[in-house]
Amino acid sequence: MPTRLTAREYAFLGLGILFWAAFVILLGKDTSWDFRNYHWYAPYALLNNRIGMDVAVAHQASYYNPYLDIPFYWLATHTRAWIALGVLGAAQGANLVPLYLMARTSLRVNVSQSDIKLMAGALSLLGMVGALTLTEFGTTYYDNVMSVFILSGLAILVLKRDVLREGPLGKAALISALAGLITGIAMGLKLPEMPFCVGFAAALMALGGSWKHQLVRLLAGGMAGVVGAAIFSGPWMLYIYHLTGNPLFPYFNDYWKSPLALEVPYRDLRFVPAFRPWWQQLFFPILFTIDWHVADDLGFQDIRVMLAYLLVIAAGAVWLLRRQSRDGLLEDRTALILIAFFAASYFAWLKFFAIYRYIILYEMLAPLLIIAAVGLLPLSRRSRYLALAGLCAACLLTARSDFLERAPVEEPYVAAALPPIPHPDKTMVLMTGDAPMGFIATTLPPQIPVLRIDGWMVQPRDGTRMTKDMMRRVAGHLGSGGDIYLIAEASDMARARGALADYALAIRWPECQQFDTNLIGTYQWCPLAKKS
Repeated sequence: MPTRLTAREYAFLGLGILFWAAFVILLGKDTSWDFRNYHWYAPYALLNNRIGMDVAVAHQASYYNPYLDIPFYWLATHTRAWIALGVLGAAQGANLVPLYLMARTSLRVNVSQSDIKLMAGALSLLGMVGALTLTEFGTTYYDNVMSVFILSGLAILVLKRDVLREGPLGKAALISALAGLITGIAMGLKLPEMPFCVGFAAALMALGGSWKHQLVRLLAGGMAGVVGAAIFSGPWMLYIYHLTGNPLFPYFNDYWKSPLALEVPYRDLRFVPAFRPWWQQLFFPILFTIDWHVADDLGFQDIRVMLAYLLVIAAGAVWLLRRQSRDGLLEDRTALILIAFFAASYFAWLKFFAIYRYIILYEMLAPLLIIAAVGLLPLSRRSRYLALAGLCAACLLTARSDFLERAPVEEPYVAAALPPIPHPDKTMVLMTGDAPMGFIATTLPPQIPVLRIDGWMVQPRDGTRMTKDMMRRVAGHLGSGGDIYLIAEASDMARARGALADYALAIRWPECQQFDTNLIGTYQWCPLAKKS
Protein backbone atom coordinates (compact mmCIF):
# COMPACT_ATOMS: atom_id res chain seq x y z
CA MET A 1 0.00 0.00 0.00
CA PRO A 2 1.53 3.40 -1.01
CA THR A 3 2.23 5.61 2.00
CA ARG A 4 1.05 8.84 0.39
CA LEU A 5 -2.64 9.63 0.36
CA THR A 6 -4.39 10.27 -2.94
CA ALA A 7 -6.49 13.32 -3.71
CA ARG A 8 -9.63 11.22 -3.21
CA GLU A 9 -8.47 10.17 0.23
CA TYR A 10 -7.77 13.77 1.23
CA ALA A 11 -11.22 14.69 -0.05
CA PHE A 12 -12.82 11.88 1.95
CA LEU A 13 -11.11 12.94 5.17
CA GLY A 14 -11.76 16.66 4.60
CA LEU A 15 -15.43 16.17 3.77
CA GLY A 16 -15.78 13.84 6.74
CA ILE A 17 -14.45 16.49 9.12
CA LEU A 18 -16.70 19.14 7.55
CA PHE A 19 -19.70 16.84 7.95
CA TRP A 20 -19.14 16.54 11.70
CA ALA A 21 -18.64 20.30 11.97
CA ALA A 22 -22.01 20.87 10.29
CA PHE A 23 -23.58 18.11 12.39
CA VAL A 24 -22.56 19.88 15.60
CA ILE A 25 -23.86 23.24 14.39
CA LEU A 26 -27.23 21.66 13.60
CA LEU A 27 -27.37 20.01 17.03
CA GLY A 28 -27.04 23.38 18.79
CA LYS A 29 -25.42 24.53 22.00
CA ASP A 30 -24.31 22.14 24.70
CA THR A 31 -26.50 22.42 27.83
CA SER A 32 -24.97 19.47 29.68
CA TRP A 33 -24.51 19.49 33.45
CA ASP A 34 -20.72 19.81 33.14
CA PHE A 35 -20.90 22.70 30.69
CA ARG A 36 -23.20 24.65 32.96
CA ASN A 37 -21.08 23.77 35.96
CA TYR A 38 -17.50 24.48 34.90
CA HIS A 39 -16.60 24.19 31.21
CA TRP A 40 -17.75 27.78 30.63
CA TYR A 41 -16.92 29.14 34.07
CA ALA A 42 -13.37 27.71 34.40
CA PRO A 43 -11.77 29.61 31.48
CA TYR A 44 -13.72 32.73 32.46
CA ALA A 45 -12.35 32.52 36.00
CA LEU A 46 -8.77 32.03 34.77
CA LEU A 47 -8.84 34.80 32.17
CA ASN A 48 -10.52 37.27 34.56
CA ASN A 49 -8.42 36.56 37.68
CA ARG A 50 -11.35 35.27 39.71
CA ILE A 51 -9.84 32.08 41.14
CA GLY A 52 -8.94 33.74 44.45
CA MET A 53 -11.98 36.02 44.36
CA ASP A 54 -14.70 33.37 43.92
CA VAL A 55 -15.03 30.23 46.03
CA ALA A 56 -16.22 26.77 44.91
CA VAL A 57 -18.61 28.21 42.32
CA ALA A 58 -18.34 24.99 40.28
CA HIS A 59 -17.95 22.65 43.27
CA GLN A 60 -14.76 20.51 43.00
CA ALA A 61 -14.46 21.44 39.32
CA SER A 62 -13.68 25.03 40.31
CA TYR A 63 -10.09 23.84 40.69
CA TYR A 64 -9.74 21.69 37.56
CA ASN A 65 -7.12 22.52 34.97
CA PRO A 66 -8.92 25.06 32.71
CA TYR A 67 -6.45 25.06 29.81
CA LEU A 68 -8.51 22.62 27.75
CA ASP A 69 -11.57 24.89 27.92
CA ILE A 70 -9.84 28.09 26.82
CA PRO A 71 -9.94 27.62 22.99
CA PHE A 72 -13.69 27.02 22.82
CA TYR A 73 -14.45 29.79 25.32
CA TRP A 74 -12.30 32.24 23.37
CA LEU A 75 -13.96 31.34 20.08
CA ALA A 76 -17.46 31.56 21.56
CA THR A 77 -16.81 34.97 23.13
CA HIS A 78 -14.77 36.52 20.28
CA THR A 79 -16.48 35.09 17.19
CA ARG A 80 -19.96 33.75 16.39
CA ALA A 81 -21.57 30.85 18.22
CA TRP A 82 -21.82 28.77 15.05
CA ILE A 83 -18.11 29.23 14.37
CA ALA A 84 -17.18 27.98 17.84
CA LEU A 85 -19.48 24.98 17.46
CA GLY A 86 -18.18 24.24 13.96
CA VAL A 87 -14.56 24.25 15.12
CA LEU A 88 -15.47 21.98 18.04
CA GLY A 89 -17.26 19.59 15.68
CA ALA A 90 -14.31 19.59 13.27
CA ALA A 91 -11.90 18.79 16.13
CA GLN A 92 -14.11 15.92 17.27
CA GLY A 93 -14.53 14.73 13.69
CA ALA A 94 -10.75 14.63 13.26
CA ASN A 95 -10.77 11.21 14.96
CA LEU A 96 -11.62 9.99 11.46
CA VAL A 97 -8.03 10.60 10.30
CA PRO A 98 -6.01 8.30 12.60
CA LEU A 99 -8.73 5.64 12.41
CA TYR A 100 -8.56 5.66 8.60
CA LEU A 101 -4.76 5.65 8.49
CA MET A 102 -4.49 2.68 10.86
CA ALA A 103 -7.08 0.68 8.93
CA ARG A 104 -5.60 1.61 5.54
CA THR A 105 -2.10 0.42 6.41
CA SER A 106 -3.08 -2.70 8.35
CA LEU A 107 -5.91 -4.53 6.58
CA ARG A 108 -4.86 -7.85 5.06
CA VAL A 109 -7.67 -8.95 2.77
CA ASN A 110 -7.52 -10.41 -0.72
CA VAL A 111 -8.88 -7.40 -2.59
CA SER A 112 -7.44 -4.55 -4.62
CA GLN A 113 -5.83 -1.50 -3.05
CA SER A 114 -8.83 0.66 -3.95
CA ASP A 115 -11.14 -1.81 -2.20
CA ILE A 116 -8.90 -1.76 0.88
CA LYS A 117 -9.23 2.03 0.94
CA LEU A 118 -13.02 1.70 0.74
CA MET A 119 -13.00 -0.80 3.58
CA ALA A 120 -10.73 1.46 5.65
CA GLY A 121 -13.09 4.36 5.05
CA ALA A 122 -16.09 2.28 6.09
CA LEU A 123 -14.31 1.09 9.25
CA SER A 124 -13.31 4.62 10.22
CA LEU A 125 -16.89 5.83 9.74
CA LEU A 126 -18.17 2.88 11.76
CA GLY A 127 -15.82 3.94 14.54
CA MET A 128 -17.35 7.43 14.55
CA VAL A 129 -20.95 6.35 15.15
CA GLY A 130 -20.68 4.67 18.55
CA ALA A 131 -23.62 5.44 20.82
CA LEU A 132 -21.86 7.69 23.32
CA THR A 133 -19.51 9.06 20.67
CA LEU A 134 -22.52 10.49 18.85
CA THR A 135 -23.96 11.81 22.12
CA GLU A 136 -20.76 13.68 22.92
CA PHE A 137 -20.52 15.43 19.55
CA GLY A 138 -20.84 19.15 20.19
CA THR A 139 -20.39 18.81 23.95
CA THR A 140 -17.48 20.03 26.03
CA TYR A 141 -16.81 16.78 27.85
CA TYR A 142 -13.82 16.63 25.47
CA ASP A 143 -13.46 12.85 25.67
CA ASN A 144 -13.74 12.76 21.89
CA VAL A 145 -11.24 15.62 21.54
CA MET A 146 -8.61 13.97 23.73
CA SER A 147 -9.14 10.80 21.71
CA VAL A 148 -7.68 12.62 18.68
CA PHE A 149 -4.38 12.93 20.57
CA ILE A 150 -4.41 9.35 21.84
CA LEU A 151 -5.39 7.82 18.50
CA SER A 152 -2.79 9.96 16.70
CA GLY A 153 -0.06 8.70 19.02
CA LEU A 154 -1.25 5.14 18.45
CA ALA A 155 -1.43 5.67 14.68
CA ILE A 156 2.20 6.80 14.65
CA LEU A 157 3.21 3.49 16.23
CA VAL A 158 1.14 1.54 13.70
CA LEU A 159 2.32 3.45 10.63
CA LYS A 160 5.99 3.41 11.68
CA ARG A 161 6.00 -0.07 13.21
CA ASP A 162 8.80 -1.39 11.00
CA VAL A 163 11.17 1.49 11.75
CA LEU A 164 10.35 1.33 15.45
CA ARG A 165 11.05 -2.39 15.52
CA GLU A 166 14.12 -2.69 13.31
CA GLY A 167 15.19 0.75 12.06
CA PRO A 168 17.99 3.05 13.22
CA LEU A 169 17.85 3.67 16.96
CA GLY A 170 17.94 7.44 16.58
CA LYS A 171 14.98 7.44 14.22
CA ALA A 172 13.08 5.02 16.45
CA ALA A 173 13.71 7.32 19.41
CA LEU A 174 12.43 10.40 17.55
CA ILE A 175 9.25 8.65 16.38
CA SER A 176 8.60 7.23 19.86
CA ALA A 177 9.16 10.66 21.40
CA LEU A 178 6.70 12.31 19.01
CA ALA A 179 4.03 9.72 19.74
CA GLY A 180 4.73 9.91 23.48
CA LEU A 181 4.58 13.71 23.48
CA ILE A 182 1.17 13.71 21.80
CA THR A 183 -0.14 11.10 24.24
CA GLY A 184 1.31 12.95 27.25
CA ILE A 185 -0.34 16.19 26.15
CA ALA A 186 -3.72 14.48 26.37
CA MET A 187 -3.06 13.46 29.97
CA GLY A 188 -1.76 16.92 30.82
CA LEU A 189 -4.96 18.52 29.55
CA LYS A 190 -7.26 15.95 31.14
CA LEU A 191 -5.99 13.65 33.89
CA PRO A 192 -8.56 10.86 33.21
CA GLU A 193 -6.57 10.14 30.03
CA MET A 194 -3.91 8.54 32.25
CA PRO A 195 -4.97 4.93 31.49
CA PHE A 196 -4.17 5.48 27.82
CA CYS A 197 -0.60 6.39 28.75
CA VAL A 198 -0.34 2.95 30.34
CA GLY A 199 -1.78 1.48 27.15
CA PHE A 200 0.71 3.47 25.07
CA ALA A 201 3.62 1.98 27.05
CA ALA A 202 2.20 -1.51 26.48
CA ALA A 203 1.91 -0.79 22.74
CA LEU A 204 5.56 0.28 22.63
CA MET A 205 6.56 -3.03 24.18
CA ALA A 206 4.28 -4.99 21.85
CA LEU A 207 6.28 -3.74 18.87
CA GLY A 208 9.01 -6.19 19.82
CA GLY A 209 12.49 -6.09 18.31
CA SER A 210 15.84 -6.18 20.06
CA TRP A 211 16.24 -5.18 23.68
CA LYS A 212 18.00 -2.00 22.50
CA HIS A 213 15.01 -1.00 20.38
CA GLN A 214 12.59 -1.73 23.20
CA LEU A 215 14.64 0.23 25.73
CA VAL A 216 15.10 3.21 23.40
CA ARG A 217 11.39 3.28 22.54
CA LEU A 218 10.28 3.13 26.17
CA LEU A 219 12.77 5.76 27.35
CA ALA A 220 12.09 8.19 24.50
CA GLY A 221 8.32 7.69 24.52
CA GLY A 222 8.09 7.81 28.30
CA MET A 223 10.26 10.89 28.74
CA ALA A 224 8.44 12.78 25.98
CA GLY A 225 5.12 11.76 27.51
CA VAL A 226 6.16 13.16 30.87
CA VAL A 227 7.24 16.40 29.17
CA GLY A 228 3.91 16.70 27.34
CA ALA A 229 1.93 16.12 30.52
CA ALA A 230 4.10 18.53 32.51
CA ILE A 231 3.77 21.36 29.98
CA PHE A 232 -0.01 21.29 30.07
CA SER A 233 -0.62 20.40 33.72
CA GLY A 234 2.52 21.38 35.62
CA PRO A 235 1.93 25.17 35.79
CA TRP A 236 -1.65 24.70 36.92
CA MET A 237 -0.76 22.10 39.54
CA LEU A 238 1.95 24.38 40.95
CA TYR A 239 -0.51 27.27 41.10
CA ILE A 240 -3.15 25.22 42.85
CA TYR A 241 -0.54 23.82 45.25
CA HIS A 242 0.48 27.34 46.29
CA LEU A 243 -3.18 28.36 46.57
CA THR A 244 -4.45 25.36 48.51
CA GLY A 245 -1.57 23.11 49.57
CA ASN A 246 -2.77 20.31 47.29
CA PRO A 247 -1.75 20.22 43.59
CA LEU A 248 -4.82 18.09 42.76
CA PHE A 249 -7.16 19.99 45.08
CA PRO A 250 -9.51 18.81 46.39
CA TYR A 251 -8.79 15.27 45.16
CA PHE A 252 -6.65 12.94 47.27
CA ASN A 253 -6.89 15.39 50.15
CA ASP A 254 -6.67 12.41 52.49
CA TYR A 255 -3.01 12.39 51.39
CA TRP A 256 -2.23 16.09 50.88
CA LYS A 257 -4.32 17.25 53.86
CA SER A 258 -5.06 20.79 52.72
CA PRO A 259 -6.88 22.54 55.60
CA LEU A 260 -9.23 24.17 53.11
CA ALA A 261 -11.13 20.90 52.58
CA LEU A 262 -11.93 17.68 54.40
CA GLU A 263 -9.28 14.97 54.63
CA VAL A 264 -11.11 12.69 52.20
CA PRO A 265 -10.28 11.66 48.60
CA TYR A 266 -13.27 13.46 46.97
CA ARG A 267 -13.04 10.96 44.07
CA ASP A 268 -16.14 9.69 42.30
CA LEU A 269 -15.98 5.99 43.22
CA ARG A 270 -19.59 5.16 42.33
CA PHE A 271 -18.66 3.07 39.31
CA VAL A 272 -15.29 1.55 40.26
CA PRO A 273 -15.87 -2.23 40.43
CA ALA A 274 -12.73 -2.82 42.52
CA PHE A 275 -15.01 -2.49 45.52
CA ARG A 276 -17.40 -5.12 44.14
CA PRO A 277 -17.30 -8.96 43.86
CA TRP A 278 -14.70 -10.41 41.47
CA TRP A 279 -17.29 -11.59 38.97
CA GLN A 280 -18.57 -8.02 38.52
CA GLN A 281 -15.03 -6.89 37.77
CA LEU A 282 -14.53 -9.70 35.26
CA PHE A 283 -17.83 -9.15 33.47
CA PHE A 284 -17.95 -5.36 33.81
CA PRO A 285 -18.23 -4.71 30.02
CA ILE A 286 -21.20 -7.08 29.88
CA LEU A 287 -22.80 -5.33 32.85
CA PHE A 288 -22.50 -1.81 31.43
CA THR A 289 -23.71 -3.03 28.03
CA ILE A 290 -26.87 -4.40 29.65
CA ASP A 291 -27.38 -1.38 31.93
CA TRP A 292 -25.50 1.86 31.29
CA HIS A 293 -26.20 3.08 34.84
CA VAL A 294 -23.44 0.70 35.99
CA ALA A 295 -20.73 2.86 34.41
CA ASP A 296 -22.05 6.31 33.54
CA ASP A 297 -24.53 9.12 34.10
CA LEU A 298 -25.08 9.53 30.35
CA GLY A 299 -27.47 7.08 28.74
CA PHE A 300 -26.33 4.85 25.87
CA GLN A 301 -26.73 1.41 24.37
CA ASP A 302 -23.87 -0.10 22.39
CA ILE A 303 -22.44 -3.62 22.26
CA ARG A 304 -19.18 -2.90 20.44
CA VAL A 305 -16.92 -2.47 23.48
CA MET A 306 -18.30 -5.65 25.02
CA LEU A 307 -17.73 -7.54 21.76
CA ALA A 308 -14.15 -6.25 21.52
CA TYR A 309 -13.51 -7.27 25.14
CA LEU A 310 -14.87 -10.80 24.73
CA LEU A 311 -13.21 -11.38 21.35
CA VAL A 312 -9.82 -10.14 22.56
CA ILE A 313 -10.03 -12.60 25.46
CA ALA A 314 -10.95 -15.39 23.03
CA ALA A 315 -8.12 -14.45 20.67
CA GLY A 316 -5.71 -14.35 23.59
CA ALA A 317 -6.72 -17.86 24.64
CA VAL A 318 -6.30 -19.13 21.09
CA TRP A 319 -2.86 -17.50 20.91
CA LEU A 320 -1.76 -19.09 24.20
CA LEU A 321 -2.82 -22.48 22.86
CA ARG A 322 -0.92 -21.69 19.63
CA ARG A 323 -4.01 -22.34 17.54
CA GLN A 324 -4.33 -18.90 16.00
CA SER A 325 -4.95 -18.41 12.30
CA ARG A 326 -1.85 -17.92 10.16
CA ASP A 327 -3.53 -15.47 7.80
CA GLY A 328 -4.93 -12.75 10.02
CA LEU A 329 -7.25 -10.06 8.68
CA LEU A 330 -5.09 -7.36 10.25
CA GLU A 331 -1.33 -7.15 9.97
CA ASP A 332 0.12 -9.20 12.85
CA ARG A 333 2.17 -6.44 14.46
CA THR A 334 -0.70 -3.97 14.26
CA ALA A 335 -3.06 -6.49 15.85
CA LEU A 336 -0.62 -6.99 18.72
CA ILE A 337 -0.16 -3.22 19.18
CA LEU A 338 -3.91 -2.58 19.33
CA ILE A 339 -4.66 -5.51 21.62
CA ALA A 340 -1.82 -4.61 24.03
CA PHE A 341 -2.97 -0.97 24.08
CA PHE A 342 -6.57 -1.99 24.71
CA ALA A 343 -5.80 -4.53 27.46
CA ALA A 344 -3.38 -2.38 29.46
CA SER A 345 -5.39 0.83 29.30
CA TYR A 346 -8.61 -1.04 30.09
CA PHE A 347 -7.25 -2.49 33.34
CA ALA A 348 -5.87 0.90 34.40
CA TRP A 349 -9.23 2.53 33.64
CA LEU A 350 -11.07 -0.19 35.56
CA LYS A 351 -8.89 0.38 38.60
CA PHE A 352 -9.04 4.18 38.76
CA PHE A 353 -12.21 5.42 37.03
CA ALA A 354 -14.58 2.89 35.45
CA ILE A 355 -16.61 5.76 33.94
CA TYR A 356 -17.66 4.72 30.43
CA ARG A 357 -17.43 8.09 28.75
CA TYR A 358 -13.72 8.22 29.56
CA ILE A 359 -13.25 5.27 27.18
CA ILE A 360 -15.43 6.25 24.25
CA LEU A 361 -12.14 5.99 22.38
CA TYR A 362 -12.80 2.23 22.59
CA GLU A 363 -16.03 2.75 20.66
CA MET A 364 -13.95 4.26 17.87
CA LEU A 365 -11.25 1.60 18.04
CA ALA A 366 -13.67 -1.34 18.46
CA PRO A 367 -14.11 -2.13 14.72
CA LEU A 368 -10.34 -2.55 14.29
CA LEU A 369 -10.05 -4.51 17.55
CA ILE A 370 -12.86 -6.83 16.47
CA ILE A 371 -11.20 -7.43 13.10
CA ALA A 372 -7.85 -8.07 14.82
CA ALA A 373 -9.40 -10.57 17.24
CA VAL A 374 -11.62 -12.38 14.72
CA GLY A 375 -8.65 -12.54 12.35
CA LEU A 376 -6.75 -14.62 14.91
CA LEU A 377 -9.51 -17.19 15.38
CA PRO A 378 -8.83 -20.60 13.73
CA LEU A 379 -11.67 -20.33 11.21
CA SER A 380 -11.82 -20.23 7.45
CA ARG A 381 -11.62 -16.84 5.79
CA ARG A 382 -15.22 -17.11 4.64
CA SER A 383 -16.40 -17.86 8.19
CA ARG A 384 -14.47 -14.91 9.56
CA TYR A 385 -15.87 -12.58 6.92
CA LEU A 386 -19.41 -13.73 7.69
CA ALA A 387 -18.79 -13.33 11.43
CA LEU A 388 -17.47 -9.80 10.92
CA ALA A 389 -20.43 -8.83 8.75
CA GLY A 390 -22.82 -10.10 11.41
CA LEU A 391 -20.98 -8.34 14.24
CA CYS A 392 -20.84 -5.00 12.40
CA ALA A 393 -24.54 -5.22 11.57
CA ALA A 394 -25.34 -6.05 15.19
CA CYS A 395 -23.35 -3.03 16.38
CA LEU A 396 -25.26 -0.70 14.07
CA LEU A 397 -28.71 -2.17 14.69
CA THR A 398 -28.51 -2.32 18.47
CA ALA A 399 -26.84 1.04 19.16
CA ARG A 400 -28.88 3.85 20.71
CA SER A 401 -27.72 7.37 21.52
CA ASP A 402 -29.53 9.46 24.11
CA PHE A 403 -28.79 12.91 22.75
CA LEU A 404 -28.62 15.63 25.39
CA GLU A 405 -30.90 18.64 25.27
CA ARG A 406 -29.46 21.46 23.15
CA ALA A 407 -30.09 25.19 22.99
CA PRO A 408 -30.53 27.32 19.84
CA VAL A 409 -27.41 28.74 18.18
CA GLU A 410 -27.81 32.40 19.09
CA GLU A 411 -25.75 35.30 20.42
CA PRO A 412 -24.38 35.81 23.00
CA TYR A 413 -23.30 32.27 23.71
CA VAL A 414 -24.34 32.49 27.38
CA ALA A 415 -26.81 35.02 28.76
CA ALA A 416 -28.97 35.32 31.89
CA ALA A 417 -31.97 37.60 32.41
CA LEU A 418 -30.81 38.80 35.82
CA PRO A 419 -32.63 41.68 37.56
CA PRO A 420 -30.82 45.04 37.75
CA ILE A 421 -28.14 45.22 40.45
CA PRO A 422 -28.18 48.71 42.02
CA HIS A 423 -24.74 48.65 43.69
CA PRO A 424 -22.47 46.14 41.92
CA ASP A 425 -19.35 47.57 43.62
CA LYS A 426 -20.84 46.73 47.02
CA THR A 427 -22.49 43.42 46.14
CA MET A 428 -21.72 39.80 46.98
CA VAL A 429 -23.55 36.77 45.57
CA LEU A 430 -24.00 33.44 47.35
CA MET A 431 -24.94 30.14 45.71
CA THR A 432 -26.47 27.09 47.36
CA GLY A 433 -27.39 23.58 46.31
CA ASP A 434 -25.88 21.04 43.93
CA ALA A 435 -27.23 22.56 40.70
CA PRO A 436 -24.67 23.55 38.03
CA MET A 437 -24.64 27.36 38.04
CA GLY A 438 -21.07 28.30 37.19
CA PHE A 439 -22.17 29.64 33.80
CA ILE A 440 -24.48 32.16 35.51
CA ALA A 441 -21.55 33.62 37.45
CA THR A 442 -19.98 34.67 34.13
CA THR A 443 -22.97 36.95 33.39
CA LEU A 444 -22.61 39.01 36.60
CA PRO A 445 -20.71 42.31 36.73
CA PRO A 446 -17.03 41.37 37.08
CA GLN A 447 -16.52 43.16 40.40
CA ILE A 448 -19.03 40.91 42.23
CA PRO A 449 -17.51 37.97 44.15
CA VAL A 450 -19.44 34.69 44.02
CA LEU A 451 -19.29 32.20 46.91
CA ARG A 452 -20.97 28.81 46.85
CA ILE A 453 -21.54 28.29 50.56
CA ASP A 454 -23.35 24.98 50.09
CA GLY A 455 -22.90 22.22 47.52
CA TRP A 456 -21.06 19.01 46.83
CA MET A 457 -17.71 20.28 48.01
CA VAL A 458 -18.56 22.50 50.97
CA GLN A 459 -21.43 22.73 53.43
CA PRO A 460 -21.98 25.33 56.17
CA ARG A 461 -21.21 22.85 58.96
CA ASP A 462 -18.29 20.93 57.47
CA GLY A 463 -15.72 22.69 59.68
CA THR A 464 -13.23 23.31 56.84
CA ARG A 465 -11.12 26.43 56.62
CA MET A 466 -12.79 27.22 53.30
CA THR A 467 -16.17 27.46 55.02
CA LYS A 468 -14.75 29.46 57.94
CA ASP A 469 -13.13 31.90 55.50
CA MET A 470 -16.41 32.33 53.62
CA MET A 471 -18.26 32.98 56.89
CA ARG A 472 -15.76 35.71 57.76
CA ARG A 473 -16.07 37.25 54.30
CA VAL A 474 -19.86 37.27 54.47
CA ALA A 475 -19.87 38.78 57.98
CA GLY A 476 -17.35 41.43 56.94
CA HIS A 477 -19.38 42.32 53.86
CA LEU A 478 -22.53 42.70 55.95
CA GLY A 479 -20.65 44.77 58.48
CA SER A 480 -19.54 47.19 55.77
CA GLY A 481 -23.14 47.70 54.65
CA GLY A 482 -22.85 45.81 51.38
CA ASP A 483 -25.67 44.02 49.56
CA ILE A 484 -25.86 40.22 49.48
CA TYR A 485 -27.95 38.19 47.03
CA LEU A 486 -28.72 34.52 46.60
CA ILE A 487 -28.75 32.56 43.36
CA ALA A 488 -30.31 29.11 43.63
CA GLU A 489 -32.26 26.74 41.44
CA ALA A 490 -35.95 27.58 41.74
CA SER A 491 -36.79 24.07 42.99
CA ASP A 492 -34.07 24.11 45.66
CA MET A 493 -35.12 27.00 47.90
CA ALA A 494 -35.80 24.89 51.01
CA ARG A 495 -32.15 23.78 51.02
CA ALA A 496 -31.07 27.37 50.42
CA ARG A 497 -32.97 28.60 53.44
CA GLY A 498 -31.31 26.01 55.69
CA ALA A 499 -27.81 26.79 54.43
CA LEU A 500 -28.29 30.54 54.82
CA ALA A 501 -29.52 30.09 58.38
CA ASP A 502 -26.10 28.71 59.30
CA TYR A 503 -24.63 31.96 58.00
CA ALA A 504 -27.13 33.97 60.09
CA LEU A 505 -28.84 35.13 56.90
CA ALA A 506 -32.50 35.20 55.92
CA ILE A 507 -34.15 35.42 52.51
CA ARG A 508 -36.25 38.50 51.85
CA TRP A 509 -38.95 36.43 50.20
CA PRO A 510 -41.24 39.21 48.89
CA GLU A 511 -38.33 40.63 46.87
CA CYS A 512 -37.27 37.34 45.22
CA GLN A 513 -37.41 37.21 41.43
CA GLN A 514 -37.23 34.29 39.06
CA PHE A 515 -34.99 34.49 36.01
CA ASP A 516 -33.98 32.18 33.20
CA THR A 517 -31.04 31.82 30.83
CA ASN A 518 -30.57 31.15 27.12
CA LEU A 519 -29.43 27.61 27.90
CA ILE A 520 -31.71 25.83 30.35
CA GLY A 521 -33.22 26.15 33.82
CA THR A 522 -35.14 28.57 36.03
CA TYR A 523 -33.40 30.23 38.97
CA GLN A 524 -34.17 32.48 41.92
CA TRP A 525 -32.53 35.82 42.63
CA CYS A 526 -33.18 36.87 46.23
CA PRO A 527 -31.82 39.69 48.39
CA LEU A 528 -30.60 38.57 51.79
CA ALA A 529 -30.64 40.19 55.21
CA LYS A 530 -29.01 39.50 58.54
CA LYS A 531 -31.14 37.06 60.47
CA SER A 532 -32.74 38.59 63.52
